[in-house]
Amino acid sequence: MPRPDLEQVLLGHGAGGRLTAELLDSVVLPALAGEELRGPLEDAADIPGEDGLVITTDGFVVSPLFFPGGDIGSLAVHGTVNDLAMRGAEPIALTVAVVIEEGMELDELRAVLTSLGTAARAAGLPVLAGDTKVVQRGHADKVFITTTGLGRRIPGLRPSAAGARDGDTVLLSGPIGAHGTAVLSTREQLGFTADIVSDSRPLHRLVRALAPLGEAVHTLRDPTRGGLAAALNEIALDSGVQITLDETALPIPGQVAAACGILGLDPLHVANEGCLVAFVPHERAQDALRLMRSRPEGVSAVSIGQVNGTRPGRVVIRTAIGGERTVDMPLGEQLPRIC
Repeated sequence: MPRPDLEQVLLGHGAGGRLTAELLDSVVLPALAGEELRGPLEDAADIPGEDGLVITTDGFVVSPLFFPGGDIGSLAVHGTVNDLAMRGAEPIALTVAVVIEEGMELDELRAVLTSLGTAARAAGLPVLAGDTKVVQRGHADKVFITTTGLGRRIPGLRPSAAGARDGDTVLLSGPIGAHGTAVLSTREQLGFTADIVSDSRPLHRLVRALAPLGEAVHTLRDPTRGGLAAALNEIALDSGVQITLDETALPIPGQVAAACGILGLDPLHVANEGCLVAFVPHERAQDALRLMRSRPEGVSAVSIGQVNGTRPGRVVIRTAIGGERTVDMPLGEQLPRIC
């Protein structure tokens, strides 16, 4: 029988999990297919014919616009900077397009754009061009922001989602789950806002700190939509490896764990905006941790697992009681409108 629900776009198609992958494979990539889109889908892409230049585009529809630790303006800058950084690039220019809903208060719009400008200047990233559109009341949710970032590769760094190798150690730069729970708590007025603050911040300086390791930095990824589970599953699939995590090593703040327990969420599936995972050879792991901890963004960096096992494309976790379970790619949208 026909299943009309599968022929419509769902919120889950924007979650960064399996439904997103299906949308890309069945609709987006076939329509845009070309040599430049083949291979693993990265956070940013090399510009053909321009050695060392990297480009990325991102859209931001977070609700609410303001949340503990950030807002849609600063988040747009941080998300764009971080997509460039995950390809080993430093940001050099930004463009911004803003879609505004009729009736939005000018003071609120001014606050969003001021925050965006402040974040861009703090990242050393000039806003060189942009566009502004206004749509009828009810045709948007106050404001949507689309950015394009241009970056230049840091010499020696060429991380890729397909670069993880057997024997690598998996490093995480900081605690997980704060952004998603902070946004959800504010949106639904759940009362966690006093304890949980988004980790939204730029990570390009942390990546720059890893430059002395050069090509030993095999893979970098920031676990945003779909959380750490989605990021690691994508890497395992693109690299053709098995990733084994240590549950006792995962840095999940107590407040986040409690909030997720109440809401029935898995912290591994909750979005982050200020941490990264890095894959480096086991013999360079301590060097990488030392370099990451030299930066404020990586002061809490830890080792959370290894690349090993015989089941390529799988992520498993060794539990605190000695068992083992599979960490699946999220299916749909647990937390819509999170970035």
